[in-house]
Amino acid sequence: MTWIADPTAVVEEGATLGEGTRVWHHAHVRAGAVVGRGCTLGKNVYVDAGAVLGDRVKVQNNVSVYTGVTIEDEVFLGPSCVLTNDLRPRATSTDWQVVPTLVRRGASIGANATIVCGTTVGEWAIVAAGAVVTRDVAPHQLVLGNPARHHGWVCRRGHVVSRADEPPADPDDCPSCEDDR
Repeated sequence: MTWIADPTAVVEEGATLGEGTRVWHHAHVRAGAVVGRGCTLGKNVYVDAGAVLGDRVKVQNNVSVYTGVTIEDEVFLGPSCVLTNDLRPRATSTDWQVVPTLVRRGASIGANATIVCGTTVGEWAIVAAGAVVTRDVAPHQLVLGNPARHHGWVCRRGHVVSRADEPPADPDDCPSCEDDR
């Protein structure tokens, strides 16, 4: 099995898609985009030339991943979240510069959240629905609001393990996860 795409999807020649990746209807993957193995690109997803998605990434409906955005393995991008790549957008600018954005392994971005370019979302962090991220998010950090503010620390499965300002010594030492074992 290689990758599969709905007949309404556009996957341009020169795009790289990994084994087992699924591209749903009305999605568009540009030449020069890199999408890893086992990914799911939902309805109306756009992946620009120069964008990179790791393995097992789930991109929900109506998300655009633009040039300069790197999404590492096992990231969840919720419906209609926004990842920008230009700090000073103008309709007629000829000299704009791509400002890179990085979403680290296992992070989750909630529905309608905005990640302003130039930021890094740390491993296993959670950005709540509707949040506007204007500065880096630490690994395992939970942020919410506009602008996004610290609201706790989460384990790899997304359970809140602390509401303290400082991260716990081991954010994966989670009583909720121990109950599931």
